[in-house]
Amino acid sequence: MIINSTEMVQRARQEGYAIAAFNTNNLEWTKTILQVAEDLKSPVIIAVTAGAARYMGDFAVVAKLIRNLHDALNITVPVAIHLDHGSLVDAKTAINVGFTSVMFDGSALPISDNIAGAEEIVNLAHAHGVSVEGEVGTIGGEEDGLVAQGEIAPVIDAVALVETGLDLLAAGIGNIHGPYPPGWLGLDFNHLQNIQTAIDAVLGMPFPLVLHGGSGIPDDLIRQAIELGVAKINVNTEGQLAFHDATRAFILANHDLESKNYDPRKLLKPGAEALYDAFADRIRVFGSVHKA
Repeated sequence: MIINSTEMVQRARQEGYAIAAFNTNNLEWTKTILQVAEDLKSPVIIAVTAGAARYMGDFAVVAKLIRNLHDALNITVPVAIHLDHGSLVDAKTAINVGFTSVMFDGSALPISDNIAGAEEIVNLAHAHGVSVEGEVGTIGGEEDGLVAQGEIAPVIDAVALVETGLDLLAAGIGNIHGPYPPGWLGLDFNHLQNIQTAIDAVLGMPFPLVLHGGSGIPDDLIRQAIELGVAKINVNTEGQLAFHDATRAFILANHDLESKNYDPRKLLKPGAEALYDAFADRIRVFGSVHKA
């Protein structure tokens, strides 16, 4: 069933697991995400950046692709259609074409502008039953062509942003997009705890936080982040690497030259199978199996 992300992440926060937000890049990825979630009876968030949406056509194409595959595959688990790292314009467009969850990323803006943008999107999205995620403190690394060095999110800014009515908040705690480099200092769990404690105190309830750059973080750190209130974890690079490695191995072994393996349905099959395994592993680590 297609729903927004609010209820699923709130339940995850309360019960101590996290929902996987897998980025999709094409039909194969979308189909694989839906199949693995259904097989493991896990809620899932299918995320797309503006760049990926342009690659596939536009936001409307993505929304229809997910909905049509969802129906064709008889998916029964909760599925949210999510805009990842969107501008104000992106968020408004996604809401209008049927996304059920949007992220307004104003982290590169002055905090006053970030708050103003979040308020605008919250008012519009909630009127349409759409969930809203914000971000404070840039996440390091590269995402959809945008490069950020990363910073630790000020607690006061995190609280102010949540007070706009956000349903989820991504806060920089040392995490980055893309592969983690040698010498990475790890996640700042003390700061994560401070942010979570401050937000929960202001709202009077457990609030779900988001961990971006979930690919490549050691499993023990993932589990510790979940214990401290992270209820949504974004995964993209890990899937891209799994898909690439399996596809490359298939071609280097000359299997693409056998029979009719030039057929894209056969050529891309090893990558899709590796993608399935990678996503299934993340769902198990995040603890959302049989949480549908």
